[in-house]
Amino acid sequence: MPPTPILVFRELKRHGLLLLNDSDLPSLCGITVGQRVRGSWWAHPGAQKIFSAYGAFEDHPDVLIVKLVSGKLTYIHRRLWPQVVAIGCARDPWQMHGLPAAARKLLADVDFAPVEPGRAMSKAADELVARLLVYSSQYHSESGAHRRRVESWRHWSDRTRFSTDGLSVAAARITLEQVLASLNDAYGGKGRLPWQK
Repeated sequence: MPPTPILVFRELKRHGLLLLNDSDLPSLCGITVGQRVRGSWWAHPGAQKIFSAYGAFEDHPDVLIVKLVSGKLTYIHRRLWPQVVAIGCARDPWQMHGLPAAARKLLADVDFAPVEPGRAMSKAADELVARLLVYSSQYHSESGAHRRRVESWRHWSDRTRFSTDGLSVAAARITLEQVLASLNDAYGGKGRLPWQK
């Protein structure tokens, strides 16, 4: 692994989570280019370097990528995976209340097996991702096109052989809230978790 991704991973391990980009909180973009990146990182002079670091973590065995903090892509170190998975499996009221019919149908389908939602189901998939009800990943199809796959956290856990070891949802939420509060305090951030509306 080149030096920049090693530095980013060291910071991820230290904090427990990093955002892809944020103007205040620690982020892959900021660490990679040595300064806060405001706006789209694609327009930054260091975009190629950022893209390279981004690619290094797509399949990293100790990194989980979900939309966790403020609806943004967040890199989660393995030590916090049990918390994310416990919450993802919970089906708490904040996750289920007001869930649109199309999203409920997609969730039922995903509970049965992973789904590759097309454009017609894109909004429903986005809703499930925002509520941490599914794990979403992207891959290149045989034709080279980007495809999206959503799967239940139970399926993801079976596929990755990962266990939460009976962690309670309440304990999981407290841990993630404390990690984020610590980062917000240290960096003057305003990050929020999906249930902190």
